[in-house]
Amino acid sequence: MEEGRPSRTALSAAAARAAHPLVDERPLIFADPLVARLLGGLADEMIGYHRGSGDHIILAGTRAITTVRSRYAEARTGAFDQYAVLGAGLDTYAFRAPEGMRVFEADHPATQEWKKGLLDAAGIPVPGNAALVPVDFEEPDGPVPKLAAAGLDTARPALVSWLGVSYFLTRDAVAGTLAEIGRLAPGTELVMDYALPPGLRDAEGDAYAEVAAQVTRDAGEPSRSRFAPDEVDALLREHGLDVVENLTLERAVPPEAWRRTDALRPFDYFRLLRAVVR
Repeated sequence: MEEGRPSRTALSAAAARAAHPLVDERPLIFADPLVARLLGGLADEMIGYHRGSGDHIILAGTRAITTVRSRYAEARTGAFDQYAVLGAGLDTYAFRAPEGMRVFEADHPATQEWKKGLLDAAGIPVPGNAALVPVDFEEPDGPVPKLAAAGLDTARPALVSWLGVSYFLTRDAVAGTLAEIGRLAPGTELVMDYALPPGLRDAEGDAYAEVAAQVTRDAGEPSRSRFAPDEVDALLREHGLDVVENLTLERAVPPEAWRRTDALRPFDYFRLLRAVVR
C-alpha cells in the first residue's frame, strides 16, 4: 500500500456493508448505519456496482462475508468494556459504540490516515472512548504494545476482533499476532476469520477464491495464508487460546438469515472462529 492510500480490500468491504440494505432483501444480516456516510463521495460509485451487478459472485459473496463477520463479532461486544479491532479498515463500531466501551482500532498507517480523512470529510468525530492506533502486522513488534500504550488495559479481559486480515499476511505474521493475543488477560476473547485451502472449500467457495485471487493481486494485496480448521485450532492452542467455535458462514448466523431469494448465499471459503485466552 502506498503512503496515504487506503487498502482496496477495506474499501470493497465497506462498500459491501453499505450496499447490503439497499440491494438485498430482508431479513438484513447486518446494518451499519455510518458506513455509507463514511464513504462520502465514493458511496454512489461503489454502491452502484452492487446495484448494477449485485448477483456477481464477488459482489454478492463479499456482501455475505462482510455482513456475517460484522454481525458475529459485534454480537460479543456486550460482554466486554474494551474492544480491540485489529485491521479495522473502514469499520465503524468505534464511532457508534456506547459510552462505557473503550474501542481501539489498529490498522496499517496508510489505511488509517486515509480513514481519518474520510472521517473529517463526513463530519464524524473520533469520540473520547475510541483510539486509532497505527500498526503494521508484518513488523516484529506487533499490535499489543501499541494498543497498551494507547490505553488498552492488558490486565483485564477484552474482546479482540481480527477480520478480513489473516489471509493477506504470512503465516509467521499470523502466528506472531496470535502469540501476542494469547498473552492478554485470561478470559479475553478473539473473533477471527480465515480462508480455507483448496480441497476443503465447496464449489461456490472455489469459484469465489479463483476470482478473488485475481482481484486482490491486481489491487496489490495478494492473499498469502490459508488454514485447514484443525490446523488453525492447533495454532491457537499453541498460543494459549482455546477455540470455542469454528464455524462456516452458514452456521455463524441464525438459520433464518439464509431464508432469502436474493443473491446472498452461504459459501464455504471463509470460516469464523471464537477463541478464549486461558
